[in-house]
Amino acid sequence: MTFAALALAAGVVLLQQQAELPSLAWAWTLVPLLAFSARGRLFILPLAFAVGFFWAAWLAHARMADWLGPAMEGRDIEVVGVVSGLPARGERSVRFALDTETAGLPKKLLLSLYGPGEFHPGERWLLTVRLRRPHGNVNPHGFDYEAWLLERGIGATGYVKAHALLGTRNGVLDWIEKGREAVRNRFQERLGATPAAGILAALAVGDQRAISPEEWRLFSRTGVTHLMSISGLHVTLVSGLVAWLVSAAWRRLPALALRLPARKAAALAAILAALGYTLAAGFAVPAQRTFYMVAVVALALWSGRIASPARTLALALAIVLIADPWAPLAPGFWLSFGAVALIFYVGTGWTSPGRRPMQWVRIQWAITVGLAPAALLLFGQISVAGPLANALAIPLVSVVVTPLALVAALVPAQPLLELAAWLVEWLLQFLEWCALFPGALWQQHAPASWSVALALAGVVWLLAPRGMPGRPCALALMAPAFAVLPPAPPHGVAWITAFDVGQGLAVAVRTEQRTLLYDAGPAFGPDADSGGRIVLPALRAAGTSSIDLMVLTHEDADHIGGALSILESMEVRTLASSLPPAHALNTLVGTSKPCIAGTAWQWDGVRFEFLHPPGTDLSRRNNQSCVLRVAAPGGSMLLTGDVERAAEMRMIAKRPTADVLLVPHHGSRTSSSPEFIAAVAPRWAVVTAGYRSRFGHPSAEVLARYRAAGAHIMRTDSEGAVHILLEKEGPRVFGERDSAARYWRRASGV
Repeated sequence: MTFAALALAAGVVLLQQQAELPSLAWAWTLVPLLAFSARGRLFILPLAFAVGFFWAAWLAHARMADWLGPAMEGRDIEVVGVVSGLPARGERSVRFALDTETAGLPKKLLLSLYGPGEFHPGERWLLTVRLRRPHGNVNPHGFDYEAWLLERGIGATGYVKAHALLGTRNGVLDWIEKGREAVRNRFQERLGATPAAGILAALAVGDQRAISPEEWRLFSRTGVTHLMSISGLHVTLVSGLVAWLVSAAWRRLPALALRLPARKAAALAAILAALGYTLAAGFAVPAQRTFYMVAVVALALWSGRIASPARTLALALAIVLIADPWAPLAPGFWLSFGAVALIFYVGTGWTSPGRRPMQWVRIQWAITVGLAPAALLLFGQISVAGPLANALAIPLVSVVVTPLALVAALVPAQPLLELAAWLVEWLLQFLEWCALFPGALWQQHAPASWSVALALAGVVWLLAPRGMPGRPCALALMAPAFAVLPPAPPHGVAWITAFDVGQGLAVAVRTEQRTLLYDAGPAFGPDADSGGRIVLPALRAAGTSSIDLMVLTHEDADHIGGALSILESMEVRTLASSLPPAHALNTLVGTSKPCIAGTAWQWDGVRFEFLHPPGTDLSRRNNQSCVLRVAAPGGSMLLTGDVERAAEMRMIAKRPTADVLLVPHHGSRTSSSPEFIAAVAPRWAVVTAGYRSRFGHPSAEVLARYRAAGAHIMRTDSEGAVHILLEKEGPRVFGERDSAARYWRRASGV
């Protein structure tokens, strides 16, 4: 049973690594496997593996068939639907999920309304919307928004242009969502715009969006992020507490105990408590996984077959993946099962009451050390202050604050809510103190997969029971994950990445020992930008700890919107730009200077030269863009910012030839004149533009010019981040969607 469950899980995981969905016609192979397995156990494992693989494939085919058709993108469409879940309110917008009732559209949409408007769960609306297929930025070590949409069954995203309320739907889930909204609103009214209000709403009804980005950064730095939402730990503890209370009461009522053993009554109570808490979280996908795990363990208790924790965990893994085959795409899935496995592994032999304090210390140590390799691979960081912060935060949040928040949600008792808020405020002060420790957060490169596998073997060895010889030697197996750096360009080679930041520009240039960042991309909102979400994770994962030169081409927000996040989070030695001298960004680095045509230097056998601006005012801000040529012995690339025709004409006399050209101004009609294209004579033309750009970038006329000139066009909106390797044998250009291909990414391109 254990190995069959693991084989089924392996089949599901393998499906999610495929670049193309397999044809379901191959499912006929299950028939002979089923026949052979009936005769002997030899074929049970291959059968379980194939069942997992084709079950996940069938669900993926069905879900992707529900995606919006390409012909319906960018059109005004009328749709009738019901608001599901809690709407997320911003400063000037609201975002909500819509269950559609209009034929020919996906079953679920994710919509935004910009401007005034109120939406509530269960309301039925007639909307005029502009939709697009699921599409997200695809970058190295970046968040996979398309996979996130796929897992949640969202077939299109878009925005509302007009809306009219039709009535309400009064289903059971709608009443639950209305109750969640009422609790969230009551917490905010009673506690005001305080951090405690958002955290308690997250713990009681799963509204993580009520927690500010500053608080999330504090939780990440101190390693307590998993506690500040309806996590697996909280669902497990609440269900365990209810089970214990029911068991204790049941044993004192002989009439009930004779009809149903207390153990079975407790198991049933645990399932119901986990289901109730999961519904309070809006039946969100992460909480669903924990509910399935609790249900499997409770049913094992019911049947009396809890003797093997490994079997129970393997069965829970298989059930979770059958219900949610996209769970392996979420980091929390691996961390949750890893933590439970570690608890089972180190918890044996520590059952006597006198040893329980040491058991708690041992488990905390095991989770901290054991999950470190996975955390490095998934997030590129470990909270060194985490063990100290969690030692207090876990019992306080899970045993005291969360139950208080749940009781305050059910019973409008102001003193309980204020007590919970006071404890949260006190905890935040403690976490801020922990965050001040030197080196509280360890950040490093993303370790190679082989080093993570080696480190996990070292974890098993290090945490083995007493008597295992040579346990300290396990540290040698863990060392490569920390010490072995990712590959870097050799001398005389430049690796260039044009990030997929939507409508904007951010390009990283790496040589053997140096890093240059050319623009920092746009801001996505008041609390998020491409610098923090896209550029920094990619640079850190590649082993970059500082930026030698940041070039900010000009003052447009889609080029410098992410600069502040980078300057605040990573050392930048020099800033070169066309920004005004008094600009605030110039004050955040030790050395700042203008970029002026003719300035040249060499790093690690690679030559850099500014070709523009000439140092005179060209009136239009776009034409003040810093233009940089990067030339390695094997090829060259021209980075052009947003220059337009006037600036292009100035540069033609300098013979700005290049193998690869960053297309000026995202492919706008005001740039890429025929004369400039002929002067550069690029073999590749790289366009950085947003998916279905509202500015119409890139222009079809401009693209036709490049094709006529014989250039191969690469677009970030369809290729993801574009990698340009100026190697000694010649340039090599490819997109992130091809190098990290997955079936959902193939389907969401332009």
